[in-house]
Amino acid sequence: MPENSTCSSASTCTKESCEGCTSKKDSSQITTEPVNSLSSVKKVIGIVSGKGGVGKSFVTASLAVAMKKAGYEVGIMDADITGPSIPKMFDLHGPAYGTDDGMYAMPTENGIKVMSINLLMDDEEAPVIWRGPVIGGAVKQFWTDVIWGDLDYLFVDMPPGTGDVPLTVFQSLPIDGIIIVTSPQELVQLIVKKAYNMAEMMHIPVLGIVENFSYVKCPDCGKEMRIFGESHVDEAAAEFSVPVFAKIPIDPEIAKAADEGRFHETENPYIAAAVEALK
Repeated sequence: MPENSTCSSASTCTKESCEGCTSKKDSSQITTEPVNSLSSVKKVIGIVSGKGGVGKSFVTASLAVAMKKAGYEVGIMDADITGPSIPKMFDLHGPAYGTDDGMYAMPTENGIKVMSINLLMDDEEAPVIWRGPVIGGAVKQFWTDVIWGDLDYLFVDMPPGTGDVPLTVFQSLPIDGIIIVTSPQELVQLIVKKAYNMAEMMHIPVLGIVENFSYVKCPDCGKEMRIFGESHVDEAAAEFSVPVFAKIPIDPEIAKAADEGRFHETENPYIAAAVEALK
């Protein structure tokens, strides 16, 4: 056990040293990076999950569109460096414009400001084959070097898991809270638990949970078919005492809009509770 009386995990830790441990310091000792001098961001919301393929980018984009329609100034930081999808959803193509003051976030057709690695590459289809520290550095620069202007909300679309990028975001950005995205399978509790425990270790509030792919509605009879099984998100939410913001069905029309770069045209009434909670 580490000899550190201030460690929040001292009773369960098996390490001999506290060096590098996320529980070593309390939240008052974590120093975030300064935002670009030409930016003013009121709230930073992270969209996370313990695994991939659950639709974090979809939820991020849906929240951004909804908050923009509600009259707020909104931005999206695409922190999924090796798997960026936000620009495609909004039909954005680089190169982004930059000056000595920094790189300007690119606006979507409805005015959401976006920064993604795809907007900085000569070939947006080229793979990003970088090691963790380089990826973390790029995400940090999305905060310190990108000109966001005046934003009410900046949504951070994170990669799956609890690795370098989420750690960089939690330590470098003034995160006001996270929303956990999951799916209906029984492994949902494991997915949520990983994301929840990391946020708790980093003293980041968990605002709520969104279940994606909850069901698909038959276009003929209206019957709800649970393709991925029965929902277990309420059980997970109860265990951690956090609200379930939404249970989002599979909607072919929204998926088509994303593929065609028209996500700014979509309506997602299922996330209304999340939108109200963020206001």
